Amino acid sequence: MRGERRPQAQQPARDATAVAVITASAAIPPLRLTPSSMRAAECTIALVRKCLLVLLVLAVFPAGAAAAPVLVLGPHRRVHKRNDPFLSAVPVTPVPATVADRQGAARTRTAIARQPAAKPKTKPKKPAAKPKTKPKKPAVTVTSVLSALLRRGSITTAQYAQTLGAFNTALVAEKRLTGTPLTELDAVTESVHQLAVTKQLTAPRLAAVVATLDANTTWWTTGSVPAPDQRIQFSGSQLVWEYYPGQGLQLQVLGTFGEANGMYTAGPSEYPAMEQVLSEMIPLASRRGGGTTWEYYFAFDGGTPPWTSAMSQATGLEALSRAYLATKNPYYLQVAASAMGIFGKPPPVGVTVPTALGVRFLQYTFAPSLLIINADLQTLIGLDVYGQVSGNTTAQALFATGNAEAMAVLPSFNTGAWSLYSPGVEDDLSYHELVTGFLQQLCTLTKAPVYCTTAQQFTADLTTPPVLTDLTTTAKPRKPFALSFRLSKVSHVGIVVTRGTTTVFSTSASFGYGVRTFTIPAEKPGTYGVRLAATDLAGNFSAITSTLTIAG
Repeated sequence: MRGERRPQAQQPARDATAVAVITASAAIPPLRLTPSSMRAAECTIALVRKCLLVLLVLAVFPAGAAAAPVLVLGPHRRVHKRNDPFLSAVPVTPVPATVADRQGAARTRTAIARQPAAKPKTKPKKPAAKPKTKPKKPAVTVTSVLSALLRRGSITTAQYAQTLGAFNTALVAEKRLTGTPLTELDAVTESVHQLAVTKQLTAPRLAAVVATLDANTTWWTTGSVPAPDQRIQFSGSQLVWEYYPGQGLQLQVLGTFGEANGMYTAGPSEYPAMEQVLSEMIPLASRRGGGTTWEYYFAFDGGTPPWTSAMSQATGLEALSRAYLATKNPYYLQVAASAMGIFGKPPPVGVTVPTALGVRFLQYTFAPSLLIINADLQTLIGLDVYGQVSGNTTAQALFATGNAEAMAVLPSFNTGAWSLYSPGVEDDLSYHELVTGFLQQLCTLTKAPVYCTTAQQFTADLTTPPVLTDLTTTAKPRKPFALSFRLSKVSHVGIVVTRGTTTVFSTSASFGYGVRTFTIPAEKPGTYGVRLAATDLAGNFSAITSTLTIAG
């Protein structure tokens, strides 16, 4: 049960409009320059000079993508939309297909938790003997977990008050809400409660938890209901949030680090903004695998929080490395070094899976068998940038072993007409362009033919029409039948069946590559004309005509 639903009067309250974080973190050293760190910086200058030209080329993600529309909540509680030129429009975390089912499950769990305890049966007036009962264990709550952390000295009194205050403020705000805002804020407080129950509400995670609670309390008591996957920011902050229906606003780690990289690419005028992004993100890191890690605190596609991603972590390494190049402040490389913990460790803690040729990197720590090629390639890029800038031999070795595996598996993600997102699943247009950009970067970095030729083919795929092949030429009369055709790439396909000058059937649908079918209703014996037309995701068009004989 959730014991904090009615906060006690003595527990500290918070201003619901504040978006605050706990800035003290045992995982991250404070920003300062020391003689030793300055010497380390001097030792890195030679490496920087060698790789600076290469780094300047690495501008495809996210600045190469279209600017993303962002809703910004201003200081006067007004929401306005703007296009963020530094934020990729590519959806960096696809929406799980099971989100509706997960919403229902969350509501069920909450309803069960809120049910009053069942009344005990009436006891006999004179029991023969009083049975011995074990004392009940106290319920695990956010309050009890924070109190235990405070008693052990794991957190300070200020951290205790800040976290509990943010949680209680959200609970109080829920009482004033209805409809979707109530559902979303309730989902966020429920997720914090579940972290406590599962013993995962640890001291290093409190900063991110507080930021998430405050952001959601502020938005759902002030803002409107955004569209799914909408990016959101708050005035005065560079953090990027994303709306996941049924789970509220969640910190978009990959998107925020991608924004920092975009600011670096934009040039010196944006360096202060890049530093602000990192000054907000660094304190939100947790500890995982013995190192600094930026985690996700919401359920996603079968995974439960907290989880992390090689792609988001490597993009963070890239942003920190670029911040060092921009400022020459060795602090950024110190943070990056502490963020190497999850690399080289297996899931569910880490993001690295050994293979026969090297290693592969996981997009989701909860899905060790899933390989997403764009995530693997971006992880390689981030590791290479950090390894070259810092001279970190671990990052360089991981790049080498990961690169060997990526080059071996890359051809299996090329259908010959389009790219695959994961085995058997074609990319949408945005992801096709994204993975093409990553391949172009790796071609520049490594000169490996497999990267260069695949990038060239994926580029050509953007202007190559889909290929259709009719496979069904005969059918039996007076019963529905499947008309099969082969399609070279994901497209929207239309079909028109005619007899003479009369159209007897027409429809259209979207299909992936391979052998596909339309179900044709029963027709009389005779000769029919069939026209198939396909338009791919990039707008390329092709059509074929054939003859269908119905006899027998």
